[in-house]
Amino acid sequence: MGTFIIFANRFVRMERIVAKSTLRTYWEKHPETEQYLKTWYDTAMSSNWKTPNDVIKTYANASILKESRIVFNIRGNAHRLVAKFNFEKQWIFIRFVGTHAEYDKIDANTI
Repeated sequence: MGTFIIFANRFVRMERIVAKSTLRTYWEKHPETEQYLKTWYDTAMSSNWKTPNDVIKTYANASILKESRIVFNIRGNAHRLVAKFNFEKQWIFIRFVGTHAEYDKIDANTI
């Protein structure tokens, strides 16, 4: 039998978004956000973001915070999503999703 070598594809997209159920639970309570959150999820899963600046190229209104956290405006800034990124492993951790008023009551750098 021959030897097979498999080379990794250079184009790597986001492998995993941790806590998609958090998004689903939120859009069930706030149905006006469902399509926006689904679009964000699909975009994130198909992206090849390697740095926070890559994310900003896709979401110009997102805000970069400390420790690889990024805040996304959802539905025209009426809602906010805070995600923590591990760019090396291509993972996204959903840390918070809520209304803008709820967002104003948290510390997005530590949640």
